[in-house]
Amino acid sequence: MKNSIIAVLFFVAGIVCAQLQIIPKTLLDNDFTLYVLYLQMLLIGICIGAEFNKTLALIKTLHVKILLVPFTTVIGTFVGVILFSIFINDMPVSDLLAIGSGFGYYSLSSIYITEIRGETLGTIALLTNIAREIIGLLFIPLIAKYFGKIAPIAAAGATSMDTCLPIITSSVGKNYAIISVFSGTIITILVPFLITFILGVM
Repeated sequence: MKNSIIAVLFFVAGIVCAQLQIIPKTLLDNDFTLYVLYLQMLLIGICIGAEFNKTLALIKTLHVKILLVPFTTVIGTFVGVILFSIFINDMPVSDLLAIGSGFGYYSLSSIYITEIRGETLGTIALLTNIAREIIGLLFIPLIAKYFGKIAPIAAAGATSMDTCLPIITSSVGKNYAIISVFSGTIITILVPFLITFILGVM
């Protein structure tokens, strides 16, 4: 939890610095976050490589169960959305399911939803999926502590392969990094298909 709070404090500090206009113009004109993400992936890859035998043994132990991680993440998200829809009377369930189908992948999901349903729903999708990512970054250590080592991967959704990966590995162990990347990759691939299917059929 301490690491999550530190990460959020840095995020807030970035907002404050930008508002006070004390950030060098080079940082404002260029997006360096992607390069930082690449560096994170490199370092995590090094960690996985250093303990490759342990990771391989874990995958062999899980075997087919590894396929259940993204599957149960999708099903769990949809069940949660349907239960939540009981309290939302002015939005169709299809729109809510489409928003949930972002699984934290806010950039892509909001674009698809905006194109199909308009800017209002696209904005809601953007904010909702950003919230899922932030909640993941904040509470993954607690989720791991009380619900097990696979739970944080499911909670992170699509972001388990990138932004939430460092905190997942620090919370549940480096051996679970490959499972996290696998789950996040499968879910990320599913995002555009699920959104277009739900909004096109329902």
